[in-house]
Amino acid sequence: MNKTHGVIKRQHLALEERIQALLAEFADSPSDLSEALAQLWQHYGEQLARLERITRLSDAYQSLAREQDNGLVVRFEKQLRQLQKVARISDRYQKMMVELNLALKEASTHDPLTGLPNRRLLMERLKGEVERASRDRKPFVLAIVDVDHFKQVNDTYGHEAGDAVLQKVAHFMKSQMREYDVCGRWGGEEFLALLPESTLDSALGVIGRIWQGIPDHSMDVGGRAVSITVSVGVAEHRAGEQWEDTLQRADALLLKAKREGRNRALSQ
Repeated sequence: MNKTHGVIKRQHLALEERIQALLAEFADSPSDLSEALAQLWQHYGEQLARLERITRLSDAYQSLAREQDNGLVVRFEKQLRQLQKVARISDRYQKMMVELNLALKEASTHDPLTGLPNRRLLMERLKGEVERASRDRKPFVLAIVDVDHFKQVNDTYGHEAGDAVLQKVAHFMKSQMREYDVCGRWGGEEFLALLPESTLDSALGVIGRIWQGIPDHSMDVGGRAVSITVSVGVAEHRAGEQWEDTLQRADALLLKAKREGRNRALSQ
């Protein structure tokens, strides 16, 4: 706009010089033509002045529009940064919620001392195995493992030592079981082993490694190597049984093993 205005102004000055010269030439002998030319020139000047005012207004409007556009851009970029910040906070919050949910699920299904599945999760797995055994006609084996004379360990060496024994028993049991077997803490010093798609004969190899291996796996208790033994009750699920029935038979065998002197595994 400024460039166009400059061209018009130069053209106006050139035209003004020519008209002024003509008017001066006829100044001594005025005529209707010179008078009309003077009026036309005056009108032209007024129109040009009006055009200049319009041009200034237009320039001012465009300048204001640019400032407003710049202001809008600045506000938009600021809002965009705020939205990006909110999105990052939201992402972190969602990640925290996922991690919290996983932690809560872990806490509700796993024993905090040993890290093994707890009683709640074991019961769910037992129910699932009973349904699968009924549907696919594939048996499973259930074993209850109890640490012998555990109270004496607590009384002699303290509860911290007792906790260390439970952790080491849990670790050893898990290391001896197959990938698809389930080992969990049933409660106190009792552990439960669930062997899917197994018969009593095939499961006794795994149970035997646990029962016979724990006494040979000396544990550091209170700075002293102590040999821990376990008693085990093993039961194969029977068709038509509920999980409670199979568990009750394994528990009865465990009690019998303890009455007969401990450090043994009885099966049925």
